[in-house]
Amino acid sequence: MSIWGIIIGGAAGFAFGGPIAGLLGAAAGIAVERGFSPSNSPENTDARRKVAFTVAVIALSPKMAKADGVVTHDEISAFRQRIHIPQAEVKQVGKFWDLARQTPDGFESYAKQVAKLFNERSPIIEQLLDLLFHIAKSDGAATPPETKYLATVAKMFGFSKIDFARLMTLNGQTGSTPYEVLGVGPDIEDTNFRHRWRELVLANHPDKMIAEGMLEEFIKVANDKLAKINAAYNIIVRKEGLS
Repeated sequence: MSIWGIIIGGAAGFAFGGPIAGLLGAAAGIAVERGFSPSNSPENTDARRKVAFTVAVIALSPKMAKADGVVTHDEISAFRQRIHIPQAEVKQVGKFWDLARQTPDGFESYAKQVAKLFNERSPIIEQLLDLLFHIAKSDGAATPPETKYLATVAKMFGFSKIDFARLMTLNGQTGSTPYEVLGVGPDIEDTNFRHRWRELVLANHPDKMIAEGMLEEFIKVANDKLAKINAAYNIIVRKEGLS
């Protein structure tokens, strides 16, 4: 069974308390107690993280799109642009999106629960934020309510105000330079510059993302991020005349 089938089926909800269990249970039309049942839980932490990451994307995306009071067709299309959903399951995932948009649990509760399953400021959490940025700007620049939403989620995931400003830049909100993409200054020494680039490549490599809990269905996002990092590196190398 695919990850979408597992989520829509609701069984994985028994592995989680809080809003994730409620959303999964509601999607399956079953009553999910807000507790933990070992007999119905994913087999290991990695499996739980994959489910949690996927639910977080589905739950936080429509709530972000709703932040300014209007969910547009562009925002829904942006979600599908970045996330591969088998054609046979598009309809059911669409219903899950609508259900997540309508749930009484606020986005903060989902963000708080997911944050406990990943390290603060981890690359996979940054990828989740990148997805939300993509949806926010799909119908133009992010609106003030959407920016506030993104800033709140980023803070709950352990990102500082400086980190958030970098994410705003990387996602085209204020325009970015190659140095900002890599998070370095123009005066950085060559050795440190290359070290930073290698560090980012390793952290954001698709294989690393999958190992951390990202699904293969989300791999396009990781590939886009890695391409942006390598492009910034090559521009700086040419500009500085590095060999």
